[in-house]
Amino acid sequence: MSARGVYLVADSASTAGRPLAEIVKAAVDGGIETVQLRCKDLPAAQFLDIVTACARHTAGRAALLVNDRVDVYLAARAAGASVQGVHIGQSDLPAALVRELIGPDAILGLSAATDAQIDAANRLHANAPGTIDYLSVGAVHATPTKKDHPEPLGHAGLARAAGLSDLPVVAIGGIDAADVAPLARSGAAGVAVVRAICSAQDPRAAATNLRTLWEGTKP
Repeated sequence: MSARGVYLVADSASTAGRPLAEIVKAAVDGGIETVQLRCKDLPAAQFLDIVTACARHTAGRAALLVNDRVDVYLAARAAGASVQGVHIGQSDLPAALVRELIGPDAILGLSAATDAQIDAANRLHANAPGTIDYLSVGAVHATPTKKDHPEPLGHAGLARAAGLSDLPVVAIGGIDAADVAPLARSGAAGVAVVRAICSAQDPRAAATNLRTLWEGTKP
């Protein structure tokens, strides 16, 4: 599972007008090793262009995942772009079907927010190991990047969720530098950030700082 440590969700709506590929390059230069591209409001062709552009910066350096759009992931892969997987939500295609579509070697992440969703993922993992690689759990804090976020969990709630999950948990939702160490201690395998890098004046420096903070939590 590559989605450990600091994980960038590169959101096209959170770049302060800068090209998403520019943000991704800066983040990878700063040490980020997993990038998820989230372009909720873009048509497939434009999203594919962004995936292809970002893949030029992540190839051989970071895992590049496509949010929600299995079709865009498959198209990017067919076009020869270096893409490593997909991240889906609870209302997207079923995880087992997505696994069939993307194959056994691609990364597949799933969002989960409730005990029932975590339990369902545990059962799928038990019955079909390898279907899901990790869970993204949150929101830790309220966040404007996801207006339909569930009730915030806080650090304690994230720790509880991590304890319930049989899969590695990546914490998400309004996370900034001050959250990194507490969430690492809570049992999170990784922390996913959006605005902490995408909206930073210097995305590379922000990525380096977050990565340093995470590395500092290791024994």
